[in-house]
Amino acid sequence: MHYRRATTSGATYFFTVVTYQRQVVFDTSETISLLRHAFRAVKTNHPFSMDAIAILPDHLHCVWTLPPNDADFSMRWRLIKSAFSQSCPDRYKRYRSPARLRKQEQAIWQRRFWENQIRDERDLRQHMDYIHYNPVRHGLVNSPYAWPFSSFRQHVVRGYYDADWGAGDPVLFENSIGYE
Repeated sequence: MHYRRATTSGATYFFTVVTYQRQVVFDTSETISLLRHAFRAVKTNHPFSMDAIAILPDHLHCVWTLPPNDADFSMRWRLIKSAFSQSCPDRYKRYRSPARLRKQEQAIWQRRFWENQIRDERDLRQHMDYIHYNPVRHGLVNSPYAWPFSSFRQHVVRGYYDADWGAGDPVLFENSIGYE
């Protein structure tokens, strides 16, 4: 089966990126800081808007908007993964497959990522809700506000969410929203 990626310039996309074999990598302030640095470094030369993000121990979700006349999110992900892998402590490089050893690759990331082009404002809102609720969904915290590694608090300050959003009854999503 041949997967075809979306290629709409200037579009907004939802992404899920997973660590290799779901190893826990983003469990320290050190690795979170290294990932943030990788994002900033790539954005310097290849701009995009980070509309929402949640970094969990073994994966992350985010929404980006690319500049007009630019649809190359794959190159950006390759550069982000590479920058992080090069700066990542050796203890996270222990999981290697035989194929990766032959190619001298560091097995920190799954080779691919999942993307979905955002269709409209409703779709954007649902994906942003999914991102911000994901730490609660995984049992890491009881409310999105309690998770320090997401854009939720920034969105509260901007008035997009109330601070107690997602802290009560479970938030449900359509099957087409999100990807684990």
